[in-house]
Amino acid sequence: MPDIRLPDGSIRSFAQPVTVAEVAASIGAGLARAALAGRVDGVLVDTSFLIEQNADLAIVTDKDSEGLEVIRHSTAHLLAFAVKSLFPEAQVTIGPVIENGFYYDFAYTRPFTPDDLEAIEKKMAELAKQDIPVSHRVVSRDEAIAFFKEQGEHYKCELIAAIPEGEKIKLYTEGLFTDLCRGPHVPSTGRLKVFKLMKVAGAYWRGDAKNEMLQRIYGTAWAKKEDLEAYLHMLEEAEKRDHRKLGQQLNLFHMQDEAPGAVFWHPKGWRLFNSLINYMRDRQEEAGYVEVNTPDMMDRSLWEISGHWFNYHHHMYTTTTEDERVYALKPMNCPGAVSMFAQGLKSYRDLPLRMAEFGKVHRYEPSGALHGLLRVRHFTQDDAHIFCTEEQMEGECRDVVKLILDIYKDFGFDNVIIKLSTRPENRIGSDEVWDKLEGALAGALESMGMPYQLFPGEGAFYGPKLEFVLRDAIGRDWQCGTLQVDMNLPERFDIAYVAEDNTKKRPVMLHRALFGSLERFTGILIEHYAGAFPMWLAPLQMVVANISEAQADYARDVAQKLRQAGLRVELDLRNEKINYKIREHSLQKLPYQLIVGDKEKADNLVAVRSRSGENLGQMSLDAFIERMKAETAQKRAAQ
Repeated sequence: MPDIRLPDGSIRSFAQPVTVAEVAASIGAGLARAALAGRVDGVLVDTSFLIEQNADLAIVTDKDSEGLEVIRHSTAHLLAFAVKSLFPEAQVTIGPVIENGFYYDFAYTRPFTPDDLEAIEKKMAELAKQDIPVSHRVVSRDEAIAFFKEQGEHYKCELIAAIPEGEKIKLYTEGLFTDLCRGPHVPSTGRLKVFKLMKVAGAYWRGDAKNEMLQRIYGTAWAKKEDLEAYLHMLEEAEKRDHRKLGQQLNLFHMQDEAPGAVFWHPKGWRLFNSLINYMRDRQEEAGYVEVNTPDMMDRSLWEISGHWFNYHHHMYTTTTEDERVYALKPMNCPGAVSMFAQGLKSYRDLPLRMAEFGKVHRYEPSGALHGLLRVRHFTQDDAHIFCTEEQMEGECRDVVKLILDIYKDFGFDNVIIKLSTRPENRIGSDEVWDKLEGALAGALESMGMPYQLFPGEGAFYGPKLEFVLRDAIGRDWQCGTLQVDMNLPERFDIAYVAEDNTKKRPVMLHRALFGSLERFTGILIEHYAGAFPMWLAPLQMVVANISEAQADYARDVAQKLRQAGLRVELDLRNEKINYKIREHSLQKLPYQLIVGDKEKADNLVAVRSRSGENLGQMSLDAFIERMKAETAQKRAAQ
């Protein structure tokens, strides 16, 4: 008879097989009411799951991330139940959990309207209120196909046909609705109380444009009402911060159909972009990097050696010349960096060699995936490749982690999640090499006491990697920096250094990007700051505006002295009322506005107004410049 070990180490013994729900009830009525699922020996199961042998058990509630995922998965099925109740002719396809919610794809004779979404959500609420039990049964492949054929659900039959032989086929039922699903699900629809349908969009069956178009209904679901309200508020804030709108409003950049996935930088945006490069250039120089530059286009043979041609060529832009040589625009900077290392004999005394490059790369992304600055086809990476000995590898990893976290702090990102992605199924190199590389990354983090999340199988084809995820001002996560360790490309390119014993040895190659894509990082910053950049980063830090023509010459002198002091300033001498000028520049989110009238001109002063609208009063130009220099030198974002 089963002994059940709980997370606190206590053991409960039962005289007969017992369900997860019964174990929860034996612990307490409150836990029984809260139980959504269970984790038995590490496997997520329904509360109806029967435990027949000794096992480890954790009861999953809405306080657990897994509990929230079960809620969202179950709400997707509730959505399908509601759609089938209101539109019986609609066919159901798939309904997975996604970040912050779920979606379900349907085939129907006409597009769903906003009124339809409202009716569907209302029906979902009715079905949830009825607290309908959710049950499941395991069936054979033939039984499942026969059942869905009878229901007229040919998409489900196609899905079942693709399930590997020997894998269990589960059918979940709630009321009159039955769906194909691995589970688990909440015990009853009454557990689904906080949800909202968000939008409807088109989606191809199985993501293939050759297949029929379906309708995808997106929704969100949460454990508590206040969580939903917070999420909806975050979406409102995100809409206000949309970098594409702010990019236009602040005159930073634009994009157009003639160059899909590429950016037209306007003067202010280009200044911002270059300030990021200059900042990173200074930090890298301090950290012992040298800067190089490699060609944008290289022969196919180089990409074959690196392995990119066989693993990545469908994302590469290529051209064939008259002599039938095939060239590719580089999607990565790595082969160029290896070629740089191969020039001239290297000694162990030259290592570690830290080579940085602001390299332009080109990657074909599907047109539907393009999204402003956040997903582009032509972009700049703050790439670096560190060549070192095996003994130096872990120390170099530590130094990169320290550098990247320190840099993120300068931009106001204190909350950084580190992910360690290990060997994928499709990879190059031996398991022995992968053991060394994964050990170096994990060892570096553990020696620093840095927590990290493990993602098995998600490394690059040539080496494991660290990913650095930033949390912005409104709680969204952005994956930015990466660090990859690699002994495979040095082997493939046959590069070596002369060791202390005068033998030739392979260097280890670290691939490192801190901002990642400069374009994407700029978009993230625009949204993080809502366009109101800190003083040191703002592409335009202040404007000098005169009240009337009588102060024009004085305003010019003020602006000139500010520029000489290294400040980024604009002069506004337009024949407009001063309140109009102030209002217009406030929309540009400038940190400061300097107003000069007759009194300021007579006393050699400036009247200063901050971005928040605060009137800082009159002060001498020298005092203002000193104040600005001090603020700029802080290089620390206001939170």
